[in-house]
Amino acid sequence: MPSLLPLQARSAFVVLGLLPFRSAPLFPLSRPRRRRVLVADLVSTAVFPLAITGATAAVPDAGARLPGAAALGPWIVLAYNGLFATALLLAGATADRVSRTRFFAAGNVLVAVTGLLSALAPDLPSLVALRAAAGVGAAMCAAGGSSMVLAVYPPEERRRVYGWTGAVLGGSLALGPLVAQGLLTVGGWPLVFLAPGAVAALAALATLGLPALRDPEPPGRFDLAGALLFGGTVAAAVTALGLGVGDGVPWWGPALLLAAAAAGAVRLVRVERRAAQPAIPLDLLRIPAYRAYAVATGAFMGMLVVALAALPQLGSARRMGAGEAAVVLSLLTVPSTVLPLAAARLARRRARRLVTTALFGCAAAAAVLQLTSGPAALLAASGAIGLCLGLTEGVPDGQALTHVPARRGGAGAALFGTARMSLETLTLAAATGVSAALGPASALAVAGAVCLTAALAVRRGVPAS
Repeated sequence: MPSLLPLQARSAFVVLGLLPFRSAPLFPLSRPRRRRVLVADLVSTAVFPLAITGATAAVPDAGARLPGAAALGPWIVLAYNGLFATALLLAGATADRVSRTRFFAAGNVLVAVTGLLSALAPDLPSLVALRAAAGVGAAMCAAGGSSMVLAVYPPEERRRVYGWTGAVLGGSLALGPLVAQGLLTVGGWPLVFLAPGAVAALAALATLGLPALRDPEPPGRFDLAGALLFGGTVAAAVTALGLGVGDGVPWWGPALLLAAAAAGAVRLVRVERRAAQPAIPLDLLRIPAYRAYAVATGAFMGMLVVALAALPQLGSARRMGAGEAAVVLSLLTVPSTVLPLAAARLARRRARRLVTTALFGCAAAAAVLQLTSGPAALLAASGAIGLCLGLTEGVPDGQALTHVPARRGGAGAALFGTARMSLETLTLAAATGVSAALGPASALAVAGAVCLTAALAVRRGVPAS
């Protein structure tokens, strides 16, 4: 049926999100070169979970050994995450306007250099500043890598490509804590920052000899004001949430930052409405399928981060042993290392059903734990959530980005990542607040409610065929 639609009708269906964006790749490379692009992106992708879990594990050791205020310890992680979120949209827009390969390589070089310097940091303020710079480099890697991949792979192959991405992300996420603990044992906190930097250097080296992948058409005017406003707004919000209230932090500090974030958001909306080419590609959010899959992947990640914290707490309350607790975490994470490639095959024809079923499954598992949290229920819920996450790792990403033109791959991937991170952060924040009052099972109820809402969004926004 799609081949019988007139060109104008097809364009309308693409804008409405009823058909994927069908076009040849922007740069028709040979198969070996396309594989090199993908390998470079996958190697870089493996760094992200290790950088976050490793830094989290290294905070106590680094805080104890380096001079500086103890309150700076959490900012080793917060600075990285905050600058990553702040720079992601700007990096995506830039990647589409410059040499994609060089931009990606520069991001990995920045991650490698900051990793080396972090291992040599003389004090906590220096380490926090270096981690902030590493967050910018990570944003460049994420946006540049997606922009490269989308520029050389046609839409019909992106599901398979994102199956590989899901497998790498799942494996890194599952093995990240174990690798981080091993690095801490072997070389202490410096090695935790040095190892991801070394992997990023390999990703940069993998781009040697690849074409620049620069759009031959001159880019349009860049909305610098919108990009800076967005970055400042996100930075203010992340800093406010990171400071919190208490532990010597005056109430007016976070309050002023949140007020600045709100004012920045209002100003950002006004600037973006007037911009000819907005830094935030809001037109992509008008595509129902793109928007729905962004909500879905945010819900999945929210469920994962909440479950990683809540399930061990429930097990501890039930006096589960260390072996049983390890089984619970394995059931939750291991499927994401072995199932994404199978999920990519299932997604070719059943993506909508696969994603909605998995979201409903996560919500159902969370609901069961509201009724009983015995060892058997914990094991079953962990296995069910892990299976749902493993069978959808990378699927929403691949589905959403089939609706993005190759020339806007960086911006589309950056906006998708920003939406995912925002929903994940909000879910975790809400679950943490509820858990403090009602217990860890209620945290899973929050994540389950988000999954249920996302399932309904996918059913409504994505066509059945």
